[in-house]
Amino acid sequence: MLSVGLTGGIGAGKSEVSRLLGEYGAVIVDADRIAREVVEPGTEGLAAVVAEFGEEVLAPDGTLNRPRLGSIVFGDPERLKALNAIVHPLVGARSAELQRAAGEDAVVVHDVPLLTENGLAPLYDLVVVVDASPATQLDRLVRLRGMDEQDARGRMAAQATREQRLAVADIVIDNDGPLEKLEPQVAEVWRRLRERAGGRA
Repeated sequence: MLSVGLTGGIGAGKSEVSRLLGEYGAVIVDADRIAREVVEPGTEGLAAVVAEFGEEVLAPDGTLNRPRLGSIVFGDPERLKALNAIVHPLVGARSAELQRAAGEDAVVVHDVPLLTENGLAPLYDLVVVVDASPATQLDRLVRLRGMDEQDARGRMAAQATREQRLAVADIVIDNDGPLEKLEPQVAEVWRRLRERAGGRA
């Protein structure tokens, strides 16, 4: 089994690379998706969040009110730390469970947006970074996602720098261009990953 960390800055195209690798046969472990699952109604995660932050973080239907929780933690490093202390171990445990369930010759790709920021690179056999210039990232966020430019710049600034991400990369996928240029690169990366995992290219 090969454990791969996949990351990239917001707007770099990491989700598209993750989707393509999944189509080739990679087992995708999506940290963001798992982070939502572990705080669904009825989970120990949601109970712990409510115990820490109060009933005010619940929506009327009993689900987590993410905007409300976000407004509490994102200006307060201590509150954010408290939230992460609840969610991160649960995400880690679920990710490990999914990895254990994969076959011996599987390529398990962990889609982790904040891999660099949280110092997680050593956890993986290889780290793949989807790279795009800040100008390209900003253009995609504003033009394709409809984000306000100031908001987009703020989101980008809150993440690791391009240089910090590249410093932890074993493989870099250049996604500064159109989709047609991305797909052949992902195919080649998949060939290398299969080879490394001991499968046939």
